[in-house]
Amino acid sequence: MGISHVSISPSSSEQKLLSFEPSSSRRLRMVEFLIQSAQELELAPIVKYSALSLFADRFFPSLPRFIGDGDSENWLFQPLRESNLQLFVLISTWISSKIHDSCPLSVRCLKSLADKVIKEQHFTTRDFVDAEVLFMQVLNFEIGTANIAFLLLEQLLIQIKIVARVGELINFEACMEIMDLLYEKEETSCLYSHPLYVAASILVVSYVITVPKQRWEFPVLPWVKFVTSCKEEDITKMVREILKHVIEPS
Repeated sequence: MGISHVSISPSSSEQKLLSFEPSSSRRLRMVEFLIQSAQELELAPIVKYSALSLFADRFFPSLPRFIGDGDSENWLFQPLRESNLQLFVLISTWISSKIHDSCPLSVRCLKSLADKVIKEQHFTTRDFVDAEVLFMQVLNFEIGTANIAFLLLEQLLIQIKIVARVGELINFEACMEIMDLLYEKEETSCLYSHPLYVAASILVVSYVITVPKQRWEFPVLPWVKFVTSCKEEDITKMVREILKHVIEPS
């Protein structure tokens, strides 16, 4: 008797999961899209980095589980096209703006940008509303942004300016450029699971690259260790990692 061959088709949830590939290249494209959108919308830094935290640190990594569990039958996940992810990027900026701006972004403003920059799909106002609900569901409606690296870095910059004149020489724009580049680097994106260490390390790197060497009299590394209670060896390791992947040419 011959052995019969049974073809086993993937379940609907497996099919949806296969349609979404959380690849580093796709993540990079979405991060770049968010940074460009933030520039186009003239977002305040806190809105931009809260949106990056919501999307890149939480929403995007949670999608495989959410889709694989079959938690949603919404067409935005079937399949999860590049244009749909771009819509969710804009949703992250919308939520962040509602949290931090006294006059939040309007859906009309976001739709206008989407009509201009998202080429593969036309989204209606209702699509934005539906996508916001989905975004919140993926995050389990937990949208707190009080513990993100940007806010912690701001606090450290304020503190160092109080205790040392050299703090005024640390370039805030350089800090933000480093933060952007960290999000764009897959090798260092995992650092954002430790926001206080990221903030401390970015401060040290910015000190090294923006303060003239003849003004390096302030013991920035021991000071950061003291005010954050982070281990000095861990900060040093992270600083080297940032310099390796971000500052030095690849």
